[in-house]
Amino acid sequence: MTAFIIICAIAGAISLINFILYGKDKFAAIKGTWRVPEITLILLSLLGGAVGGILGMMIFHHKFRKPAFIAANVAGLAWQGFALVLAYLYLAA
Repeated sequence: MTAFIIICAIAGAISLINFILYGKDKFAAIKGTWRVPEITLILLSLLGGAVGGILGMMIFHHKFRKPAFIAANVAGLAWQGFALVLAYLYLAA
């Protein structure tokens, strides 16, 4: 059970970082200052931060018209959900 909690905490931390970066990028876009590279946001969404990416898109109204971001977040959410179910079944039992 401890390993499953650690996996969830890591995914949660990556999601929080991704969410913060979506907000930072949105406000940087408004101000015209340095932006977070798009590849950073996409990779974080694919590597455990899809929940934060989706929330960032919804709350900050940012990048939701770009198909690459929608695809990365949906794909990330799908595989992360699948991985968490498998981790729960094998680690929490």
